[in-house]
Amino acid sequence: MKRIIFMLMALVLLGARPATAGSMPFAPGETLSYEIYWTVVHAGSATLTVLPEEEREGVPALGFLAEARSTPFVDNFYKVRDRIESWTDADVNRSLLYLKKQREGTYEKDVELKFDWDENRSYRYVRGELKHTLDQPEQVFDPLSILFQFRKHILYKTMRFSGPVTDGKISVLGEAYVEDTETVETPMGEIPCFRVRLNVKHLSGVFKKSDDAELIVWFSADARRIPVKVKSKVVVGHFTMELVDYKAGRAAEVAQK
Repeated sequence: MKRIIFMLMALVLLGARPATAGSMPFAPGETLSYEIYWTVVHAGSATLTVLPEEEREGVPALGFLAEARSTPFVDNFYKVRDRIESWTDADVNRSLLYLKKQREGTYEKDVELKFDWDENRSYRYVRGELKHTLDQPEQVFDPLSILFQFRKHILYKTMRFSGPVTDGKISVLGEAYVEDTETVETPMGEIPCFRVRLNVKHLSGVFKKSDDAELIVWFSADARRIPVKVKSKVVVGHFTMELVDYKAGRAAEVAQK
């Protein structure tokens, strides 16, 4: 179960210009809980959390936290404890800071990605050492914050969108397409969703090894636009991440259809 948090990060392809202005569909305190399956094996669990606001890089900022861990069974042969933390400006218009701690089997890696918006540059540190410096466009997101920036946008069938995202090594323009609506069964009941197909041609790792690789995400068809389900098809099988619990943030007044 390599890179168990990768499916969260694979949402990097979701970027677009806002369709309308208004309140954001998430707020500090929101927590999304998932169970992760590799084919039929329960491989792990993951959470997405919106952190309390604080000041970062001298400006008001909003933070996001993604954590993933393997099950006790999988721990016996490939233990995973991954943590990703992302900070953007308060309106989630561009990234300020990205922190990643990978603990997968015997592999350990700490990454810090800093953004300097006076110079429109990013600086990527690995284990405290500067490894990459990139020129960036005026608006770019890291692999986690792009998910929340996407949730600001109104979805509709046949919608196509694209946007810039970076991991500090490269910057790419991702693309996605809203295919249809579907109802997804969850432990919380049936949830009407938009089915979104992502272009995975720019994604590294196992996706590049599969000629017919695909990545599909189901977002709730309401004002929250919650990622309810993620499914991949790759050369080594199917990977699924399913929402099992949702806790709203403090802005409970967000309109819901």
